[in-house]
Amino acid sequence: MNALQHNVKFIINGEPYEITVCSKDSLLDVLRETLGLTGTKKGCNSGECGACTVIVDGKPVNACLTLAVEADGKEILTIEGLSEGGKLSSLQESFLEHGAVQCGYCTPGMIMSSQVLLNENPVPSEEEIRNAIAGNFCRCTGYTKIIEAIGAVAVTRAGKK
Repeated sequence: MNALQHNVKFIINGEPYEITVCSKDSLLDVLRETLGLTGTKKGCNSGECGACTVIVDGKPVNACLTLAVEADGKEILTIEGLSEGGKLSSLQESFLEHGAVQCGYCTPGMIMSSQVLLNENPVPSEEEIRNAIAGNFCRCTGYTKIIEAIGAVAVTRAGKK
């Protein structure tokens, strides 16, 4: 192993991984190309669109701007890890039910940002939803159905209290 390579350990979607990465490898490229977790999308590759949003230690991050070596020792959740027992999560289901998916390219990142919001605030206001997804760009839906889908999960959770 040369000086530009590093052994990293992390937990991704509940599974431990130990791999060798190059110093310059982004978390996005490692997830997609090394580990085959292609649900996380590569959009702008400059941190502007949010398509590559994943959750690292409970916080949303742009995987394209995060070096894989920075994720050493961290817990990472990708869109593939949201399913519950082989079924889509309630948030994923809500996106489908509300037609919040058109081309689908922004959807994984949008869902991951929304998941962090709902983890921290199970019943957010519309303004809080809008703020949570402000870093995720969608060119197809106009955001209305996305906000409705997230809000529907919040309403369901509020009814279960």
